Amino acid sequence: MIISILGSGWLGLPLANHFIEAGHTVKASTTSQNRLHELRQAGIHPFLINIDSLTNNIGDFLQADILIVNIPSKNVAGFRHLVSELATSNIQNILFVSSTSVYQNVRRIMTEADTDFYSSSPLLDIEELFQRWSNDRTTIVRFGGLIGYSRQPGRFFKSGRIVQNPDAPVNLIHRDDCIGMISQLIEQGVWGEVFNCCATTHPTKREFYTRAAALIGTAPPQFGESNSEVGKQISNKKITQRLNYQFQHPNLMEIEFRESP
Repeated sequence: MIISILGSGWLGLPLANHFIEAGHTVKASTTSQNRLHELRQAGIHPFLINIDSLTNNIGDFLQADILIVNIPSKNVAGFRHLVSELATSNIQNILFVSSTSVYQNVRRIMTEADTDFYSSSPLLDIEELFQRWSNDRTTIVRFGGLIGYSRQPGRFFKSGRIVQNPDAPVNLIHRDDCIGMISQLIEQGVWGEVFNCCATTHPTKREFYTRAAALIGTAPPQFGESNSEVGKQISNKKITQRLNYQFQHPNLMEIEFRESP
């Protein structure tokens, strides 16, 4: 297949490498002219694209079988322009990387059916844009907090920042499992779905960040007061069962973080 990945950063670049190793042709975007050579060296067809001001090269970028949208932008107008360009593209399916931040932070287990607990996140508007393009051909993956490699959680609270609600559960996912889930969704042809994606365990912030700091030899962060009414817990049951997915890092308290780009 030809796979276009909008965004080639911390997740997008290793995801592109994964698909190249699997024998696919990969196009990937960057907003930095300086990274075009790096992408070419990796065997990727590079494109300079900014969602805030799309240019004519978006047409060539969208000549692909699958589009993976993996950028942190919440520019709804920019995404509306992108979706309008899909009318003249070859794109058959879209996978949009969203976030579990679309759910309110209330103390309950959140599943994909909990639409009554949506927040006011613009990500929901962007999700809807792609679903309107084709609900049957679009899959949304809502990742929890992203960790692994250069994202060392032991460094998240280094500058004296206080961890609020330390007894609330964490909802995190390792990059290896992000790539594993995206790959399996595409390989198994699972389209027209919405999935919550996070690790199986949900230790408290106090437990997790204390251990994460110890792993890199730093003092634990400062913890604030707890509020028993906040602290959602994201369920991964739907995607685990739908894909029969076996996590590489199911237990957050057992991850041995290692450095890598």
